[in-house]
Parts: sequence; C-alpha cells; structure tokens
Amino acid sequence: MAEYEKKVRQILSQNGCSFQRRGKGDHDIWYSPITRRNVTVDTKIKSRHTANAIMKQSGINYKF
Repeated sequence: MAEYEKKVRQILSQNGCSFQRRGKGDHDIWYSPITRRNVTVDTKIKSRHTANAIMKQSGINYKF
C-alpha cells in the first residue's frame, strides 16, 4: 500500500501551512493560511481519499 503521509506534509509545507501541535493519538494539527483554519493530519495515511480530503480542507488544489 502507498503511504501518503510524507507527500501530504511536503505539499502542506510548500503551500505555507505550518505544524501547530500534536493532536490526540497519532494525529497532528496543521494551520492553513489559505483557509485560516486548522487541519487534522493522520500520521499513517494509507488512502488516497483521505489524502485528498486533507488537501481539500487545507484549500490546496492537489489530487493524488
């Protein structure tokens, strides 16, 4: 299975998003300046649908 976590973090960073803090369990909280909202990012993203949902929530136009 493909691991999308590293690529998602890289794209978030390239688009100005910043890591805020660790969340509950294996989740991290990132801030998106595009939407001015926090986005929850799982540390073990195995589904491209989940990765695409994170991109959509952060306001980044990118599809896996």
